[in-house]
Amino acid sequence: MNDSAFTHTQDQLKQLARDVLAFAKAQGATDASVEISEGSGLSVSVRKGKIETIEQNRDKGIGVTVYSGQRRGNANTSDFSTKSLKDTVEAAWNIARFTAEDDCAGLPDADLLETAPRDLRLYYPWLISTEEAVQLAQRCENAAFEVDPRVTNSEGASVYVQQSHFVGANSRGFIGGYPFSRHTISVAPIAGKGNKMQRDDWYTSARDPKKLGKPEAVGRYAAERALARLNARKLDTRTCPVLFEAPLAAGLVGAFVQATSGGALYRKSTFLLDTLGKQVFPSHINVVEDPHLVGAVGSAPFDEEGVKTQRRKVVDNGVLQGYFLSSYSARKLGMQTTGNAGGSHNLDLVSTQTKRADDFEGMLRKMGTGLLVTELMGQGVNYVTGDYSRGASGYWVENGVIQYPVEEITIAGNMREMFQQIVAIGNDVLTRGNKSTGSILIEKMVIAGS
Repeated sequence: MNDSAFTHTQDQLKQLARDVLAFAKAQGATDASVEISEGSGLSVSVRKGKIETIEQNRDKGIGVTVYSGQRRGNANTSDFSTKSLKDTVEAAWNIARFTAEDDCAGLPDADLLETAPRDLRLYYPWLISTEEAVQLAQRCENAAFEVDPRVTNSEGASVYVQQSHFVGANSRGFIGGYPFSRHTISVAPIAGKGNKMQRDDWYTSARDPKKLGKPEAVGRYAAERALARLNARKLDTRTCPVLFEAPLAAGLVGAFVQATSGGALYRKSTFLLDTLGKQVFPSHINVVEDPHLVGAVGSAPFDEEGVKTQRRKVVDNGVLQGYFLSSYSARKLGMQTTGNAGGSHNLDLVSTQTKRADDFEGMLRKMGTGLLVTELMGQGVNYVTGDYSRGASGYWVENGVIQYPVEEITIAGNMREMFQQIVAIGNDVLTRGNKSTGSILIEKMVIAGS
């Protein structure tokens, strides 16, 4: 792949955006917004050393929203010609004219928009050929096979390269955009044979390819994880402490975000309804959102509506300080947008009680006897009630030492209680997507087994 990732410059996209807004105004729209994006990528996968897939993508699109008072219409196109832009605006206008009024519809207030977006350095093109990508995937998978002869099979290794850019604009004076990238190397080896096989996986992902883990290291670690799961046992039903490994702990942070997001709140479909200013975690827990970390996956100078983003403490000493709101959901709740149209930004879950000794082994010692969870299955979370029940596998731990792998169990609890019962957070911090946390120790959960 060469550096001609884009066929349009940022200035050209901005001019297209201005043209769309002008067409909307000429059509009679009282307000309008537009987002224009373009990207290219390469994805390769190998299995047992042989090429499975090679995919190259190049895409572009324009999304237009127009308002007739508080009636809203949307339309999209991938054709950047002047005629197509006019037709798309007209289509959106015709939808808006026949849509019911919504008193919460509309663009953000002008004083909330980002007028001077900072450069957060989110674009690092990876100038890699298809042949080089295949070789990286093969190196990753080969390293997994070389760990132990019991690694007998593989679901494959992949290399994914993506670079895109966009421009957003609206009729209240906002216009801005930037290029961004994200690249990944992953592998999923299988250990054992017959009906005693176990699989696991690992990946490394970053905006900057120089910050990716070495493919050999990814392959070796994935293989070690698969091997450690061999000869797994079942457990009988019990109640005990549960330690969520860091990659899964990030999922608990994601559940918190979903439960405190505007859509769930105004629909009253969340177990954390009306919790602003109330204790939702123990007093040693803080959650910080920082959209301005240079080069991070979850960074953005403005949200999908052009609203400026800002660093904030979402949870301070266990007390919920703010929700995750867009302009629409904020109006539904009688509040102001938090700059989270499109979702949360870089989130960091931390404990003021975390010590230097609270690495992964330290967290096992802190748990003493209980269950270390390393894989979850199914979608057993009821966000209305908070009830949590998911298939799981991991390791039984006694006196802070892993004894044996376990499988075919279910862990159950209530998320509101789980959040309140966080005993500790490890310093084995891992970033998954836009969420960072160490392993999370829950005081007790029900383990349903044989």
